[in-house]
Amino acid sequence: MKFIVSSSQLLKQLQVLGGVINNSNTLPILDNFLFELNQNELKISASDLETTMSTTISVESDSEGSAAISARLLLDTLKTFPNQPLTFKTEDNTIEISSSQGKYDMAYFDGSEFPKAVSIESPSSTIIPGAILATAISKTIFAAGNDDLRPVMSGVFFQFATDSLTFVATDAHKLVKYARTDVVANEAAEFIMPKKPLNLLKSILGSSDSDVTIEYNDANAKFTFDNVVLVCRLIDGKYPNYEAVIPKENPNKLTVDRGTFLNSVKRVSIFSSKTTHQIRLKMAGTELNISAEDVDYSNKAEERLVCEYQGDDLQIGFNSRFLSEMLSNLTSNEILIEMSLPNRAGILTPIDGVEEGEYITMLVMPVMLNS
Repeated sequence: MKFIVSSSQLLKQLQVLGGVINNSNTLPILDNFLFELNQNELKISASDLETTMSTTISVESDSEGSAAISARLLLDTLKTFPNQPLTFKTEDNTIEISSSQGKYDMAYFDGSEFPKAVSIESPSSTIIPGAILATAISKTIFAAGNDDLRPVMSGVFFQFATDSLTFVATDAHKLVKYARTDVVANEAAEFIMPKKPLNLLKSILGSSDSDVTIEYNDANAKFTFDNVVLVCRLIDGKYPNYEAVIPKENPNKLTVDRGTFLNSVKRVSIFSSKTTHQIRLKMAGTELNISAEDVDYSNKAEERLVCEYQGDDLQIGFNSRFLSEMLSNLTSNEILIEMSLPNRAGILTPIDGVEEGEYITMLVMPVMLNS
């Protein structure tokens, strides 16, 4: 097996694939990249058994073969090269890399030992523009949980219908629902995607303007775009009925400038209790009062903002970390917060800055106020 490839092109692809590899693998072979050469086409794969990702690049070659090469060693070596052609050649048990500076030998494993990616039996498929999928992931993934005891909540729920696509994430304290009516599926389907492959997709799709083909069945999903294929195992289980927790009757409506509100929440929260992160919102007329207190250390802060408010005078407590996370993930200038009672969830929606056919609903659970 012998091929010539550009060092910077190879490094760029390997850095993307490197995100798949775990720091500690049960199988030593998974610490490697799988190189599969077929004439002038080189396919490189990485896997952690749950997620397998591969990418294809053009190289100069007229041979075929496969080899599994140490990911860490290869990445560390490539990072030090200026852009130049590198020649890879297998000899006995080692692979020799030749550059304009010198030669480097590293051991490799037989490519046939590398686990094969799952083939998806009788899949359904949907095509989504890459930019829309990247936005859907980044708008929801931060709200997914980390609780191993509730694995279904540790991923993002994909709900495809013939009139819309919906993406939902929740950890029981906060919930985000991102819907598009300008993209639809051929048939209804729903599945739960784990965080790791979504984070990988988000980082690559950010710079891609191509369409993504998603194929899925009950157990696995496959994402194909440009020269990348990602196959992952889905989270098994039934997603909670998220519609049931979104309160429908919310007579108290607060409209406020998102940037000003976010900065106030960040500032005031510095003075809040380090265990509850609780801040208090007090609304009356056209004034919003934001306050926090840490009784243990006698720290206290209060700010007043001008707002538009319709409804009864209301005091409600929120976890400032959840609130600022949500505000940071919106891009609108103004937001609407709808509330009913101090013990019912608040709903945040952007007033402007959304595309046609794009709907974002964020829900945050209140914390009990110490009167």
